[in-house]
Amino acid sequence: MIKRLGLSVFLMTLAGVFTFANAQKDRWQQKVKYEMDVTMDVESNTYQGKQKLHYINNSPDTLFRAFYHLYYNAFQPNSMMDVRSRTIADPDRRVGDRIKNLTPEEIGILEVKTLKMEGQDAKFVHEETILEVDLPRPILPGETVVFDMDFEGQVPLQVRRAGRDNAEDIRYSMAQWYPKMAAYDVRGWHANPYIGREFYGNFGEFDVKITIDKEYILGGTGYLQNANEIGHGYEDEGVNLPSPSGKTLTWHFYAPDVHDFMWAADPKFTHDKYQMENGPMVHLLYVKNEKTEENWGKLMDYTVNAIRFMSDNFGEYPYDQYSVIQGGDGGMEYPMSTLITGHRNLRSLVGVTVHELIHSWYYGVLGFNESSEPWLDEGFTTWGTNVVMDAVFDKSENFIQEGNYRSYFRLASAGYEEPLTTHGDHYNLNSAYGPGTYSKGAVFVEQLAYIMGKKNFDRAMLRLWDEYKFKHPNGNDVIRVMEKTSGLELDWYYDYFIASTKTIDYGVKNVEAAGEKRTKISLERVGLTPMPLDVVVTYQDGSQEMIYMPLVIMRGEKPEEEGMPERIKTQKWPWTSLSTEVTIDRSISEIKSVEIDPSQRLADINRANNKFEVSVEMEKK
Repeated sequence: MIKRLGLSVFLMTLAGVFTFANAQKDRWQQKVKYEMDVTMDVESNTYQGKQKLHYINNSPDTLFRAFYHLYYNAFQPNSMMDVRSRTIADPDRRVGDRIKNLTPEEIGILEVKTLKMEGQDAKFVHEETILEVDLPRPILPGETVVFDMDFEGQVPLQVRRAGRDNAEDIRYSMAQWYPKMAAYDVRGWHANPYIGREFYGNFGEFDVKITIDKEYILGGTGYLQNANEIGHGYEDEGVNLPSPSGKTLTWHFYAPDVHDFMWAADPKFTHDKYQMENGPMVHLLYVKNEKTEENWGKLMDYTVNAIRFMSDNFGEYPYDQYSVIQGGDGGMEYPMSTLITGHRNLRSLVGVTVHELIHSWYYGVLGFNESSEPWLDEGFTTWGTNVVMDAVFDKSENFIQEGNYRSYFRLASAGYEEPLTTHGDHYNLNSAYGPGTYSKGAVFVEQLAYIMGKKNFDRAMLRLWDEYKFKHPNGNDVIRVMEKTSGLELDWYYDYFIASTKTIDYGVKNVEAAGEKRTKISLERVGLTPMPLDVVVTYQDGSQEMIYMPLVIMRGEKPEEEGMPERIKTQKWPWTSLSTEVTIDRSISEIKSVEIDPSQRLADINRANNKFEVSVEMEKK
């Protein structure tokens, strides 16, 4: 008996170690399944809700506490969001000091009334926008537990993404409206208070029932399960709708493989829809009037074409639905949907729709952490916005990312740039956050194509999608995909361009004869960030050739790129050398100019020294 018990314990321990070792080889992430039943009172702008949350602890850790986000509590005087908005040097004009001036009937409220885990009462404390929970017992690795909750809320009048009665008179923009379990990953809990930036959550399922005045039309995340009871344009063709009894309707939505749930509602919404071939059903919900009718009438075609382009080039859209909904205070992405303001000219309307649509790939499906790495989501999306707009709206003959480069250059020269590793809420200035995460983030993406070569980059973008959809990749994961696809080492690029504010500045210092039929080109690195160089030599007859100068630390070279001059020489440049020389077998009299990166994909902050014109006097020398 004793020997047998000892052997059993040993084998169980060994099996546990083996299982844990295998588990560590794979990425783990927590999973959630929400079941919510909510009743909205459109007279008082309040709601009552019940939530059942199935929580799967896929981590190797035992959890003793848990945390929920209570975002609407930010919309209260003297909240952290209010104080931050009133004390930052450059407040968001959409907020300013308005939260401080909200009356009790106008503030946001999200309050948990009861909470049980597996039928046992859980102790909890409201700490403004975070609910701190002491679990009645630990949640073990691999265990699934069920939380049951009663909660109530009040929709704030101040609109910052979410809220009611926005500037275009849309009644409800219901984002971040429910108690949401905070994410737990390899870095631990992400129980960050809501200061005004964006979001990070667990992938899972949402089964949501919303009871509201029957005149209201809803849309947002999830597939409507009872369309033939609801009507309002959702019903199947030819269905005879029953006449609803009573004053309310209950809308039932289901959303799989998402990490948030947004809905919007207004009694005046027009609902247009279009079923794409081999693609999702596209819904448009907007209030039709003289400010919207013409441009929203054209928006469907642009949205459909953008989805097709994105699916072909960046990964197939995985859901059967996408909704563009008038609401919010600008443009904000959510799974399967977006809220946008609608009183816009056509280019603006298409542009904001395309931008939020592209978020569905990077925020919605890849699930970049918008809070701690906002540059990933905003950078890839801003870069993609220019690519998609160029394809579906207005083809440009110029470098389509030039605006992002100029924005980054202004930031780099302003003196208040911060590393992109800064958490979104902790930037000192909004004017550092915006051009940093959006513009510099987009420059990071475009420069990857320059460093790796366009074909490698295109392959890597699809590989990133295939390997990491629904897995929350981080910046290092992105770099590793690019490395594995290109065969290059790229950690240095992340370290310099993302984790520091060092800048790129190369110059052609001199071009001089090095004999009768040879020319010496002197190059210098002025900035602190090393980069590979495409150096293009233009001859007097208009022909061009390229000298390629990869960094030694890249441990490889990009392939020759289509549409670029023929590569006649490759010469590596150690990053420790501030200058170097290249000699080519051409007479200086044949050369018109030498230029670093005429494609302008290199984010060189001083392009004035990038080009050297060979003068007649120099040729004579």
